[in-house]
Amino acid sequence: MTETRIRAAEQAHKVVASYKPSKFDKKILLWTGRFKTEEDIPPRITPEMLDKARNKARVKACYIMIALSVVACFAVIASAKKAAARHESLTRWNMAKKAQWRKEAALAAESKTK
Repeated sequence: MTETRIRAAEQAHKVVASYKPSKFDKKILLWTGRFKTEEDIPPRITPEMLDKARNKARVKACYIMIALSVVACFAVIASAKKAAARHESLTRWNMAKKAQWRKEAALAAESKTK
């Protein structure tokens, strides 16, 4: 980035330069829509600008997690309805599993006595 471009970017955003953003900070600034491209980000920004971008990123991440949780809830509901239609339940599955273990234990005890 040339020196004139840096000065122009600082003047365009009226930035009191005091913080050098890291690569991750730059990605946050881009993701939150503060800047259009990475070249538009000045070499030094105010901490307040970064705080606002981080807060906006936190809110966006929370909205994404909420949406994923709702989708997961509907997927579990659909899966449970299909299992109920097949007459499957955790109780039956657990009882069958324990019966299988008892059978295996009885066979193992029987083979030891021989």
